[in-house]
Amino acid sequence: MSRVDGREWNQIRSVRIERGYLPSAEGSCVITIGKTKVICAASVEDRVPPFLKNSGKGWVTAEYAMMPRSTSERTPRETRGPGGRTMEIQRLIGRSLRAVVNTDALGERTITLDCDVVWADGGTRTASITGAYVALVDAVRWMTEQRMIKTNPLQGMVAAISVGILGTQEVLDLCYEEDKQAAVDMNVVMTDKGRYVEVQGTAEGLPFDRPTLNRMLDLAHAGIQHLIRLQRDALGGTP
Repeated sequence: MSRVDGREWNQIRSVRIERGYLPSAEGSCVITIGKTKVICAASVEDRVPPFLKNSGKGWVTAEYAMMPRSTSERTPRETRGPGGRTMEIQRLIGRSLRAVVNTDALGERTITLDCDVVWADGGTRTASITGAYVALVDAVRWMTEQRMIKTNPLQGMVAAISVGILGTQEVLDLCYEEDKQAAVDMNVVMTDKGRYVEVQGTAEGLPFDRPTLNRMLDLAHAGIQHLIRLQRDALGGTP
């Protein structure tokens, strides 16, 4: 089948990860997947949410925002707090990163991952997860250098990608135009060990069956393994 940008059905868009994008942050990168571009920054703070006080445990959380001209028409700033979609996405990012972190090893500290979308062309939440992991690793390395932690809290790697159905064909990594037309849209978050953190899938038209779901998950697995290899390359090896 012919895709809007000429890719094969199982081909991911071009990916670029640039570390150290924000010199003031403990960890940062800008991730570009096709035209989608997200700045990810990790900040380390000596505090935890009230429910973790005096527990000895740390916390990993995330905030997500779209810059006003990250879309073809201006997206208003959420000055009165995050809306429902934004809250859902930042909770997803936080859950995804906590899945590979031993928070006991952080001590009573919080690592906040800020994901700011510069340009949105589909897959902003999956790009945010993939980029935020790289920023998180650099923040953990910084904490180790500062002797804030003695044990590496990272228990694996994590990345995310979208899959969907266009017409009758399962496709990998939907851009915005494809996402609008997709009969099924799914986001998959997975670790480097092939374990699922989250699967979000919706039929926009006709329901889909188990064999179709299995094919989409296989497609996502291959895409995520590719992203994890790119994360390793950017980080100079396994964290």
